[in-house]
Amino acid sequence: MSVNLSSHQISQPNLVEEIDEILQATDCKPNCLKLEITETVIMENVILATTVLNQLKNRNIKLSIDDFGTGYSSLSYLHQFPINSLKIDRSFVSPLDSDVTGQSLKIVSAITALAHNLGLDIVAEGIETQEQMQQLKQLKCEKGQGYLFSKPVDSYQATKLLHNFNYHQILHL
Repeated sequence: MSVNLSSHQISQPNLVEEIDEILQATDCKPNCLKLEITETVIMENVILATTVLNQLKNRNIKLSIDDFGTGYSSLSYLHQFPINSLKIDRSFVSPLDSDVTGQSLKIVSAITALAHNLGLDIVAEGIETQEQMQQLKQLKCEKGQGYLFSKPVDSYQATKLLHNFNYHQILHL
């Protein structure tokens, strides 16, 4: 399960304890939770964000930088954050099937290579077409989300979707 963290939430002094309580109350294992935070939120207070992210990582909670490429962080900070994955922003994925200059493809390729070189998982946001998915597969982008797979759903629909999900079919899209 992935949950976004806002700048307000990350600045709460009891955030880590609240997450511990929620995990315990829901009987959710920490490694089944992925917290997503944008570059912009991290850059608002790098020291605080790094401290909180380290505490969460020590609990085996997965961490991801969301909307990667749209914020203002320096690449020099990237190796300092205890993250597991990068999520490529949809603004780079959407034009893949119509980008005559190839700029979006070059940016996505560079982000994917960067993630792989740093040992991070990579997730593409906003996949809407087969062509986008095929290009991402060629770039070794392992994971994706978007309307091609499902529109946003509530918890009941998500449970139903998971029960009926055909992994084999997705692999052969």
